[in-house]
Amino acid sequence: MSERFADMVKVPQVPAARMLADANARLSVKLDAPASAALDTVLAELDEKEAFIDMLRLLGVALPPRERVWWSCLAARDYIGEAPDNNTPSLAASEEWVFRPTPENREKAGETIDLAEPDDETVNCAMGVLYSEGTLGTGDLENIPSPPGAAETVAFAMNVVAMDNHEGDFDAYVQLLIDRGVDIARGGNGKLDREDAGSETEE
Repeated sequence: MSERFADMVKVPQVPAARMLADANARLSVKLDAPASAALDTVLAELDEKEAFIDMLRLLGVALPPRERVWWSCLAARDYIGEAPDNNTPSLAASEEWVFRPTPENREKAGETIDLAEPDDETVNCAMGVLYSEGTLGTGDLENIPSPPGAAETVAFAMNVVAMDNHEGDFDAYVQLLIDRGVDIARGGNGKLDREDAGSETEE
């Protein structure tokens, strides 16, 4: 049995179908697994069916808020480059919130969104921070719910943007994004070597 998706202790112990429903998200492929199937079971089936984009979508709804934002920040770093020389305001503020998830840092991340350059896709990270509590922001916005699945959607979007910037090694890079999400779900930091991506096999 494959161990690739085992031991994801950070994710809620609820069926994958419920995670998707709560985030108003859908998969593009029809599952054979029952609605009660756990996350690891559904990921294994999607992997077998080579539904890799759906795997990313599912990881985006399964990861807790801080872990989800970190996952998106790592994807952004893949093509933006290392800190501090390649920082964007949104990416730097989002990483700061991951390390210190205070209301003040959440507000700072939100402030970078309107000030970002039009082509700055790292605002997806900051939006993930802003919507992390299920509301539109801090202060008066704390009482206004964010759209269902908003934080999950922008994390998925950030990974898709990163994929578009890795056309030369697309297949290997998609596997890296998947394994990175699984590693974070296990409590790791997600900083994996590309050579190891997708390397776990069935025994």
